[in-house]
Amino acid sequence: MTSPIRIGILTVSDRASQGVYEDLGGPAIHRELTRILRSSWEPDYRVIPDEQAVIEQNLADMADNSGCCLIVTTGGTGPALRDVTPEATEAVCQKMMPGFGELMRQESLKIVPTAILSRQTAGIRGASLIVNLPGKPSAIADCLNAVFPAIPYCIDLIGGAYLETDPSQCQAFRPKK
Repeated sequence: MTSPIRIGILTVSDRASQGVYEDLGGPAIHRELTRILRSSWEPDYRVIPDEQAVIEQNLADMADNSGCCLIVTTGGTGPALRDVTPEATEAVCQKMMPGFGELMRQESLKIVPTAILSRQTAGIRGASLIVNLPGKPSAIADCLNAVFPAIPYCIDLIGGAYLETDPSQCQAFRPKK
């Protein structure tokens, strides 16, 4: 039997990491991935403060040591001074994938005009794709649904695990062989 695919779920929030309020973003990501994926997978789930060095350390650890082919973050993508998730992502990635952020903002703008304030992005570290999502659970679903059709093929191209989606939930694109 093969071991399940590891996927990182990283909530970046000072207050959630201190227990001031319940993390809603990480569980929202978990629900969406469970709905979308047919592959057997297990989460590497963490809640950390808005500290760039801590975010960088956790992203690198998930990619390099935990073997996560996909790392999905929530929080820290706005314009506030403590919002540094995109900077941490860029610092640990070899390649940035700006199309992910562009598409997520485009989809979010259909719902809320303040989507232009969001700085979510994506990048590649080794065989891991890191995708930054906003913190609001409904926005997490909207953004993941927008970009997920491209995620399995992107992970194929960088040598990560083979992710299979439930076609009734997400039509992943892979070129015909």
